[in-house]
Amino acid sequence: MKIGLQIPDFTGPGAARLGADLATVARTADDAGFEFISVMDHFFQINMVGPPEHDMLEAYTTLGYLAGCTSRAKLVTLVTGAVYRHPGILAKIVTTLDVLSGGRAWLGIGAAWNEEESRGLGIPFPPVAERFERLEETLQICLQMWSGDESPYQGRHYQLARPLNYPKALSAPHPPILIGGSGERKTLRFVARYAQACNLFPGPDLARKLDVLRAHCDAEGRDYDEIEKTCYFIFDVGEKGEKAAQVVDQLGGLAEMGFQAAIGAVAGVWDVTPLEIIGAEVIPAVAAL
Repeated sequence: MKIGLQIPDFTGPGAARLGADLATVARTADDAGFEFISVMDHFFQINMVGPPEHDMLEAYTTLGYLAGCTSRAKLVTLVTGAVYRHPGILAKIVTTLDVLSGGRAWLGIGAAWNEEESRGLGIPFPPVAERFERLEETLQICLQMWSGDESPYQGRHYQLARPLNYPKALSAPHPPILIGGSGERKTLRFVARYAQACNLFPGPDLARKLDVLRAHCDAEGRDYDEIEKTCYFIFDVGEKGEKAAQVVDQLGGLAEMGFQAAIGAVAGVWDVTPLEIIGAEVIPAVAAL
């Protein structure tokens, strides 16, 4: 079982200290053995975390900064809204992150859901069916650009005359694609067709979602075991690590279901002590799960 840190809120430190404190958090997680360091791809804070006025950094600028602060952890959004950036530019952004980080970039992506921030910033936000069409075309364009194929791409929503992409990504054959979301008809089918990983949210239907993914893999002729299953998880080990054993047990339950990674927020992360506790007591305990 791999462990990943997601940083969902940047309000605590204040803008003057944010860069330095964020670097400390990232370095501590990297040194502690976290497999992933992740941020949300949102422009306003989401209501599950706080009011929209809370501090929110742009995702890929932040990951580029974190690339320079770390040396081993994979860098990924959890997850990018497909309609937020033109697919050709998104492929270039993730390629740039991959090259400058030494091959540590992943593409985390989904169909997008936060209409409030899109309307607020003037980002086109089409109906859900079109967002999924655009998501699929984005996946196709990224894979084409990473393959080195410069032939024109003609989609319903996007047309690229020459999808040129140099320098090439360092990750082979390309930066891994993680698709977030649990929709059974489209999202999990796209995972089976295009992705190397999925990210699901915890709930009573988790096992069934994996069964649905397996069925889509069978239909697509894809090896289900090739796909890394990740689950969102809130890490709360307590101020002095008193809940660490409980977290290990919970992660064990996810591993028994077939998940290989848990990625999520860490309670008290700006103190960094919880990251050190997870590195000392949780990551070694779940490494063999």
